[in-house]
This record gives sequence, C-alpha cells and structure tokens, in this order.
Amino acid sequence: MGVAKAWRFSLVSTNLALLPNQNGFNNTNSNSNSKSNKYACWRTTAATTSFQRKPIPWSWVCGLMLFGLGLISLFTGHVASDLEWYSQRLVKRSLYSRLDGGRREAIDIWKSKYSNYFYRCSERGRHFAPAVRERSSNGYLLIATSGGLNQQRTGITDAVVIARILNATLVVPELDHHSYWKDDSNFINIFDVDWFISSLAKDVTIVKRVPDKVMRSMEKPPYTMRVPRKSAPEYYLDQVLPILLRRRVVQLTKFDYRLANNLDDELQKLRCRVNYHALRFTKPIHELGQRLVLRMQQMATRFIAIHLRFEPDMLAFSGCYYGGGEKERFELGEIRKRWATLPDLSPDGERKRGKCPLTPHEVGLMLRALGFANDTYLYVASGEIYGGEETLRPLRELFPNFYTKEMLANKELEPFLNFSSRLAAIDYIVCDESDVFVTNNNGNMAKILAGRRRYMGHKRTIRPNAKKLSALFMARHQMDWDTFARKVKSCQRGFMGEPEDIRPGRGEFHEFPYSCVCEKPFNDDETSYIRDHQSEKVALESVAKIKSTNDQKVRRVYRY
Repeated sequence: MGVAKAWRFSLVSTNLALLPNQNGFNNTNSNSNSKSNKYACWRTTAATTSFQRKPIPWSWVCGLMLFGLGLISLFTGHVASDLEWYSQRLVKRSLYSRLDGGRREAIDIWKSKYSNYFYRCSERGRHFAPAVRERSSNGYLLIATSGGLNQQRTGITDAVVIARILNATLVVPELDHHSYWKDDSNFINIFDVDWFISSLAKDVTIVKRVPDKVMRSMEKPPYTMRVPRKSAPEYYLDQVLPILLRRRVVQLTKFDYRLANNLDDELQKLRCRVNYHALRFTKPIHELGQRLVLRMQQMATRFIAIHLRFEPDMLAFSGCYYGGGEKERFELGEIRKRWATLPDLSPDGERKRGKCPLTPHEVGLMLRALGFANDTYLYVASGEIYGGEETLRPLRELFPNFYTKEMLANKELEPFLNFSSRLAAIDYIVCDESDVFVTNNNGNMAKILAGRRRYMGHKRTIRPNAKKLSALFMARHQMDWDTFARKVKSCQRGFMGEPEDIRPGRGEFHEFPYSCVCEKPFNDDETSYIRDHQSEKVALESVAKIKSTNDQKVRRVYRY
C-alpha cells in the first residue's frame, strides 16, 4: 500500500475511532473498538441470514480484523496523537479555567493567564521554633557538595534543612572541585556568603568554619560519612545524630539529593527560603548577568532563553545516539567509561522512553510549531555543543536572532572564562529573567529553574514532552506542517509551566515546589466579578453581532 493511501486509511480509521465520543459516549478506545467489532460481526451475520448465503468462517473474519488493525498500528503515532488531541477536552480543569467559560482556548505561548491567581508562600509558620544558638547546638555539620553548580545548589539547600533537623550548626558548605568540570571556585566566589548566613539566621545557625577552640579540643578528626540518596529525616536522627553528639563534628560527603523529596510543609518552605532567597550570587556575577538581560531586552521587548544541554558529557551519560556514525559512538563511548557504574543502554529504547535530550534542530521545530515566529529573539545558554556550529546551524536558520553570553559580553566575560560554575551562574540569571524559558532536557538546571519560575509567578517554562515528541519527530516527514504543528501543541499540553502542571508529591520538589505556591482565596465578590465580566463580554459580543447584521442589511438596501 502506498504511503498516501496508507495515510488516508489511517485518518479514516482515526475518525471512526472517534465517532462514539462525538456522539456523547465516554467509553475508552478499547470499548469503542470492541463495539465496532461487534457491529461488524452482527452486520456480517445479518447479511448472511437475509441472502441465505453460506456463513463466513470466523477465522476469516478475525483474520481480516487483525489485518486491518495491523495496518492501523503502522500509524499509531498519528492515531494516538489525534486521540490525545480530542481527549484533552475531557481533562478536569481548575476552578479558574472553568470560570473562564470552560472553552478550549489556545495557550498563550508567552504568559500563563492563570498566574495571577497564585502567590508564593514560603514564610515560616508561627510555631516554627527559632534557630538553636551555636553553643547550644548538637555539634557542627560539614557538607561536601557534588556535581555542577545546580546539582550543588540542591545539596546546599538540603544541607540547611538537615542542620535544622539535627539542631546542628552548619558550616558553610564546600563546593566540588573534582567533578567533570574541574572548577576550583569556592562558595564565597559564587554566592554572597554574608547574605546566606544572615538571611537564614532565624532558621539555622551558620558559621564560616569550625572554631579553632573546638578543633583543638577534638581527640579525633571530624567523622566522615556518606548517607544514602533520598534519606528520610528519621535516618539522620537515627544514624547521624548519635555520631554528631559523640564526635561534635561530622562531615557528609558527595552531598547531592541525600534528603527525601517529601517532607513536612515547614521544612519544604525552608527549602524554598534557602533556594529562592538565601542563595544570592556575588556582586560581579549578578551585575554581569543583569547587563546581559538588559541587552537582550533592548533588542526585543521579550525573548526566549534556551538551556541547551548538548555537551559531549551529557550525550555520553544519556546513552543516546544522534546519527553521527562510528565516530560518534567511539567518542561518546570513551567519555562514558568515566562512569564505571553506568549500565549498557539501548539508544532506541532510551529515545522511546523520552530520555534523550532534544537536538538543537528539534528544539527549533518544537518552538516554531508552538507558534513562535521566525523573528523571535533567542538567548542560548550552553557549554561546548557536540558537533559545534554544524549542530547549531538548523536552530540558527529557524531563529536568526540567536545570541549567547559570549556574543553579548565580549571582554567582560574574560574573568569568568576558566570557571564553569561562574559561567553557569551568569546563564542562570539570564534564563531566570527571560520571558520564556525552554529546555531540551530534564537536568539539574532545568529542574531548578522550572521550580524557581513557578515560585516567582509561573513565568512561562516549556519542558519538552520528549517521550511523545520523539515519535512525532521521526514521523514528521509523513505529514504536512499544519498537522505536525497541531500534534506538537497537543503533546505539549501539561508541559508549558501552567499552574495546573503542579501535582503535589510528584516529581522533584526543586522542580515542583508545591508547598511554597499557594492559590489565592476565591471569595464570592471575585466570583460575581468574573461572572459579571463574562456577562458583560457576552453582551458586548451580542451587540457587535447585531450591529454587524444591521450593517449588512443597510449595505444590501443601499445596493438595491
């Protein structure tokens, strides 16, 4: 069967599958298929009875049905996407979206219209006890973070919470100098350490180092240990606290994601106060970041920031393949050997599971399909792109107004060039201040910034639905652009940073800080205002229609 015929056949099958829902039924696809099958069998039986022909063997009927289903399965990507497009109408909407009339409207790609109905709420509660003073604490907690800047940021945030749980005095955390990026920056080089200590003084006592008097009084050096990932508070109380009381100083190493995701609301709010308020960048980093933001805003009233993780280490770690032949397999394979514990992965399997970062070209296609025009300004935050300019060329062609920190800063960037974490901090500032933030992956910076932008007012944040988009990208040559764009919009519903995307208890708290984002109380005055506003809007639309009808009648009379 030709591609065109097969495409028409798949569309007809899709429409038939959707007919029960269009007639008011709420059955699932499987029920719809079973009813269609029963109807087909009944029709065959009826025809046989009326014309008194020899009954058709059931094996033939089942064989034909399986053959038809097999043909349809060749195009399941199209069918599934069409079904999803229509099924979105049945998704339960929030109170505010239902008050808006319950109509399916196109998503504003630049800003969420529901963001004003939510506010940040990370203040400490009335019963949250003040911080224990240094002399009265259970000891000193040393933290050695791990990974890149944003991975270390999660470790610092959780370190403050653990110090609170243990009633310990926290020593300013040490940053990782031995990771892949080989950055020897210290805490004081990236974050405003004095602000960090003072802003959290009511929550946790923090000092810059263990006092010399305490160190001299210790019979043994600080006890070093590594706790399991995602450990609950009870683990720290049972396993760490007794050692802390006995040794006075304990160091926790490789500290990243070592605290459970779900905690008491007050501890979750403490996480937000650390991450979104206490961790302020140093003055040189902050000022350069703000200058780059200003330069983008002078060129365009609004711009998109893309965090493009397409560096060799990221691709090697993912286990994905991007069509570069044996050269790519060898180069990424050599990098992958640095992680001895990584399992062997199937590139095709990882792509189907949505675990592969989107290519720059795929990011550009997604944005154009969502409705961003060719003249939109892009700020691209990235490190060394695998494949260099050749890899970036398709994105540049889709969006010619393409800028990076290197293009905007020139010589101002020179003091930071040898420090990957400081460069990442500059990108962080520009991405945070952008009108729309887009990521091609689900890494640490993507999660941290997605959570911060939710907390700061649900600023538009687009995460790719990679699992569904991957199948769509592979089939994009089999459909026209309008169909492709419609399917991309369908796939991306729920991945656009809307308030409804937050599902308490699901995902990383750093990405979904649900305890720190509250819904504004909805009183009767607001309800009546919205309903009156809707009534006024309907009345104005009716008047406009009547006026338009009268104008048409006048024009007809005039012509005659």
